[in-house]
Amino acid sequence: MTTVDHLRKAALGLPEVAETTHFGMLAFAVRGRGFVNLTEDGVVQLQLEQEVADEVLAVHPSAERLVRMGTPIGVRVPLGDINGKDLNDLLYRAWASRAPKRLAAAVAAARSGEVPARSDLPSQIGKPATRALLSAGIVTLADVAARSEAELRALHGVGPRAVTILEAALAERGP
Repeated sequence: MTTVDHLRKAALGLPEVAETTHFGMLAFAVRGRGFVNLTEDGVVQLQLEQEVADEVLAVHPSAERLVRMGTPIGVRVPLGDINGKDLNDLLYRAWASRAPKRLAAAVAAARSGEVPARSDLPSQIGKPATRALLSAGIVTLADVAARSEAELRALHGVGPRAVTILEAALAERGP
């Protein structure tokens, strides 16, 4: 069963996301554009493109179409009826549909494993950690230095080994 804490962690793990409220509901937005909220009765409302919404409706029997003023804008799914992996994917897809195009394209490239030329992240941290960092908008060691150890470890794919390697690279680089 997926929890509110999982929803919060996954949503805030996406670049430029802020936690907010929408009509009293817990909500998340990218650059001020909402992409998901949670109703008081535990239903996740995701703003998704039509074809993605259709996929969700076909796979999750408890999902319903989310409609605003007669226009379909996504899906509603009880939080307890969706597993963590599926929720992570749907949050990313909802985020990507509402994020600025350049930001969404940069994150899509990072998720595919494409490392930007300007990145100086050590390759020894491994592919999962690299993907997690790039997906969170952390491209350089300077970006790493701006985050706390707790923030880095909170990223799915960044473990103690990767943090140790990053700390060593930062120490080697100097101030």
